[in-house]
Amino acid sequence: MPKIANVYQDKRNGKWYFVASLGYDETGKRIQHWERGFLSQKEAKKAYDEYMNNYSSTSVKKNSTMAFKEFYETYFKPDYKRSVSARTFENRESSMDLHFKFFYTKKLKDISPPLIKQWQNKLSENYSNAYIRNVHGLLQKNLDLAVKLGLLQTNGAKTVGNVKKVKKKVDFWTKEEFEKVIATFNISDFHQHFSFIMIWLLFMTGLRFGEAQALEWDSDIDLEEKTLTVSKSMYYKNSNEFYITEPKTKASNRVIALDDDTIAFLKKWRERQLHVFPSKYVLSYNGFPTNKSATFHIIEQHSKLAGVHKIRTHALRHSHASLLISLGENALVIRDRLGHEDIQTTLGTYGHLYPNMNREVANRLKNVINVQHHKASGRKLTSNQYVDRNI
Repeated sequence: MPKIANVYQDKRNGKWYFVASLGYDETGKRIQHWERGFLSQKEAKKAYDEYMNNYSSTSVKKNSTMAFKEFYETYFKPDYKRSVSARTFENRESSMDLHFKFFYTKKLKDISPPLIKQWQNKLSENYSNAYIRNVHGLLQKNLDLAVKLGLLQTNGAKTVGNVKKVKKKVDFWTKEEFEKVIATFNISDFHQHFSFIMIWLLFMTGLRFGEAQALEWDSDIDLEEKTLTVSKSMYYKNSNEFYITEPKTKASNRVIALDDDTIAFLKKWRERQLHVFPSKYVLSYNGFPTNKSATFHIIEQHSKLAGVHKIRTHALRHSHASLLISLGENALVIRDRLGHEDIQTTLGTYGHLYPNMNREVANRLKNVINVQHHKASGRKLTSNQYVDRNI
């Protein structure tokens, strides 16, 4: 006899019974309903279906009086922390703690779609759509877990839906702007020499910052072959807490060919670093890997000196892609150099920087095909319609 979910046979008397799982109470204890004494498996299954159909959609909510704050801190945060990298969790924890406070005084069962919409509208007063989308996605994950554990019947965040996705304008420095910035560095000063190398390397390779942090002279830089190998990233909290991590994706593992100028600058920096403050890390002026705040301050200071707009550290990666596009490189080359998983990511991010591509293709197609027309083909016209051949 085939097994049926939630229906079982009592080995002692041969009769059948069902067990209905109704979620968990506020202490985390499973809520179940049992009914016994059915003469057949079919009868027990029918009774189970009727019970579940008649069971109020709000019953689980009534049984669960757990506060949102308790669920978030006791269940969701530990679960989420295990599922993502330490860097991702640290970056998002503060946003969750700040914005989920809106629900702290509510019970899980009271997190309704209207309340979520009210919260969403409040966020829109001070934050961008991109930021709200991230925070809303985290709330949705939170309530998904509550549904999975049986503490909620439905996810109100899914019902409301996320805010509209607005495509962000990719910010970057042009070649001319970058030239103005690097002209402001006095590399006779050790720290400014370090600052120059960091900005130059990020601009000329398109590395993610964590990838650049993790670069080591002996294992990742080949000055003779003129290559840079990306096989790891770095989680950096402070000078006492940092460690090597896996790269962002499988495609992040790559070898980047370096130009002669970059090789020359790296050789000079290596010699200077060994003389002043030796380190195994390429981007280091004190023996430790650099941190992102240092890059922020360098960009802020030198963009002001150069009279160009300030960009974020990650925008140096965009700047590299923009430079390659201006040099005529195709999207496949850019995908591989940046370590994107697929071409859609590359085109979705930088496709708008190819404004004249369609026209350039049309121009190249001109006169590609050699066309020759015969004056008389010798083929008779076949038609079921009258055609005046004198025309």
